[in-house]
Amino acid sequence: MAEFDVNAGLQLVLKRIETVLASRPKEIKAGKPLLVAVSKTKPAESVIEAYNAGQRHFGENYVQELVEKSQHPQILAQCPDIKWHLIGHLQGNKINKVLKLPNLHMIQTVDSEKLADKLDAAWSKLEPPPSEPLRILVQVNTSEEDVKSGIDASAAPSLYQYISSNLKHLQPVGIMTIGAYGFDYSNGPNPDFVSLMAVHADICQANALPAEALQVSMGMSNDYDRAIEMGSTIVRVGTAIFGHRASKA
Repeated sequence: MAEFDVNAGLQLVLKRIETVLASRPKEIKAGKPLLVAVSKTKPAESVIEAYNAGQRHFGENYVQELVEKSQHPQILAQCPDIKWHLIGHLQGNKINKVLKLPNLHMIQTVDSEKLADKLDAAWSKLEPPPSEPLRILVQVNTSEEDVKSGIDASAAPSLYQYISSNLKHLQPVGIMTIGAYGFDYSNGPNPDFVSLMAVHADICQANALPAEALQVSMGMSNDYDRAIEMGSTIVRVGTAIFGHRASKA
């Protein structure tokens, strides 16, 4: 059993999502947010506890952790319907390692034509052939921080269009941002969220898509409620579910 009450944390987050969703402005056309539980640095036992409490979608930041947890004997045995999201940077030389993992659901961090091309080619060569395209999100660096991955907001619609038009083995289902940490909401709306929703509007308009057809992944433990208010359809929550991560020595 995990030291933190994972079930209690999960239920509080789910209740908060429902509360915020009920008060979201009606003019925002977006589906009910999907909760991705971020199990970064947490043991398999915590993943299993959340799964047993009803959670199905889990996210990992690091490829190595995703490799280890997705193939963990206990998780494989006890969590048959688990769905894994890679929410951290993916290097080209680790693509094959990731795509072969069991229960891979989505890559949220595609930020270049080069990476998209490699993913498309690798997915097409898997044996046995997958029954459907690989779900991906276009990662946007809305905060324009050098330390963060992601394509510039101005170039994101073009990358989405490139993938949609040219890469039949990828299914671009939406966009994602990490954003700057610790925004002070007394200053108004989060500019990262404003920027990503503007990209969302541009892509929908250019491709004649209804707003609810394009997923928006933004918001984490400290601001997922604010992100939902603005139209987020995927929130990535770790600390509020699993407790604080131990500091690295």
